[in-house]
Amino acid sequence: MLTILGFAMIATFLVLIMMKKMSPIAALVLIPALFCVFVGKGANLGDYVLDGVTDLAPTAAMLMFAIVYFGVMIDVGLFDPVVRGILKFCKADPMRIVVGTAVLAAIVSLDGDGSTTFMITVSAMYPLYKRLKMSLVVMTGVAAMANGVMNTLPWGGPTARAATALKLDASDIFVPMIPALLVGLLFVFVLSYVLGVRERRRLGVLTLDEVLVEEKVEEKETETVLVGAGGSGDGKVSMRKGVAGGAGSGTDADEQDDDFQGLDPHRATLRPKLYWFNALLTVGLLTAMIMEVLPIPVLFLLGAALVLTVNFPHIPDQKARIAAHAENVLNVSGMVFAAAVFTGVLQGTGMVDNMAKWMVDVIPGSMGPHMALVTGILSLPLTYFMSNDGFYFGVLPVLAEAGAAHGVSPLEMARASLVGQPLHMSSPLVPAVYVLVGMAKVEFGDHTKFVVKWAALTCLVILGAGMLFGII
Repeated sequence: MLTILGFAMIATFLVLIMMKKMSPIAALVLIPALFCVFVGKGANLGDYVLDGVTDLAPTAAMLMFAIVYFGVMIDVGLFDPVVRGILKFCKADPMRIVVGTAVLAAIVSLDGDGSTTFMITVSAMYPLYKRLKMSLVVMTGVAAMANGVMNTLPWGGPTARAATALKLDASDIFVPMIPALLVGLLFVFVLSYVLGVRERRRLGVLTLDEVLVEEKVEEKETETVLVGAGGSGDGKVSMRKGVAGGAGSGTDADEQDDDFQGLDPHRATLRPKLYWFNALLTVGLLTAMIMEVLPIPVLFLLGAALVLTVNFPHIPDQKARIAAHAENVLNVSGMVFAAAVFTGVLQGTGMVDNMAKWMVDVIPGSMGPHMALVTGILSLPLTYFMSNDGFYFGVLPVLAEAGAAHGVSPLEMARASLVGQPLHMSSPLVPAVYVLVGMAKVEFGDHTKFVVKWAALTCLVILGAGMLFGII
């Protein structure tokens, strides 16, 4: 019964948010509370929720201060050179922009933190998507898939969990998987190209000049409505100047290129004199995070306090920066604590354990010698419907025992368990995905409908490559 109710709870949640009948926060709180009553354990709801909040509180704290830290770093211009390089490659071509999104997300994912990746990627690419009227779910989907492949890095989490659960060395799991993961990343880039071509066909091919002139025309038309007939003539003159300048004037073209940079190159928050301090601080922070010098929430808390104090020594300026990022902080932390209700009920009522046991029991005995393949396939739904901790510490050891009985090595099982990560990074139980959809102003249901099929296909490509290379 718990197994059926567990699957029913997850299905109800996904259907309601995808049909936009409930907001994700409301669904994450109300649906598990209702099913907790159905299970007959409504009296224990408070304990389950507090246990879930306790488990996720460090994650919420990390996200809060990471958003402030990287938000301020974006404000002061730390990532401007990277952004300019990507945008120079992208120009106003939808295909290049989508590919650039995947490349940028993959590069930034080297730090091992999904929230950081999504904050930087969305901040850089969002203005381009908005200006060209491109699909924002393409941006969130491509970024999530690229980050999902890179999330298998030893310091990203899943590999370390698999190594811990099966008492293996993380490098023995990850290094042989590199060829298959590279194939998966290449597939994401190819898929980005295909999606970009589709966007190009839908929107047409524009130049920077055409996009900017169109924007100026729209602005002038707005002014015409507000000001009257006198503004109309000025608008037409300005439009003609824009076209002429774009075609023949190097100065005007440079100005237009500056206008198209995504991040305002003249914003008041820039701190060019502190660029190398901020760069070294960020490198030091990421190094300390990888080396586990201190818990990640503590590192970001210290980093946020330091970067605010050094870059904005005046208290009103610090308050202004915190206020500028308060909406993202509130949205993401609120979503994390709401997710704590969902995970708390799933674990507290025993639904997760029963679902995992059922999945293992339904595997036919004849599949024993192919348990690595089975594990790879199961990693798609299981890492999507439950946390990485639940899968790697609760399910993987059981699967590994079943595999060992048929001569399948724990290393193969551990590698196969990493296959589902591109889909996992869009799971409603992953806090970072709310950073992605929140900053991109995309409905979680729309993101889910778009990304699930492509992310699942990416997982299967990695699994196929792993089998072809004899890794799994």
